[in-house]
Amino acid sequence: MRVILFLVLSLSACASPAPQFLGATRHDITLDGIRFAVFQKPHEAEVIRLGYLTRRERMAVPELMVIAAERTTGCRAIPNSLRSRIPGDTGEARLSLRCPPG
Repeated sequence: MRVILFLVLSLSACASPAPQFLGATRHDITLDGIRFAVFQKPHEAEVIRLGYLTRRERMAVPELMVIAAERTTGCRAIPNSLRSRIPGDTGEARLSLRCPPG
């Protein structure tokens, strides 16, 4: 039992991007006590929530994912572009970015 608990806790601190985001720039940020890893490509980002949250705590996560992407990349999220591969999942999402030139 302790081995399983150790593995769960160890893996919950890790964040690996989807294959499409391998080699992307990684940014880490904490917002409202929730940790996120943001993987940035030129015009899109993948945001991964780190750690466990209760159902109630997850309600604010989609909005925080947008904020995390904007603050770490310096880009603006394109409105309504936040998408999760699993509908309703707050563990991972992707969004399109509008970045300043240069």
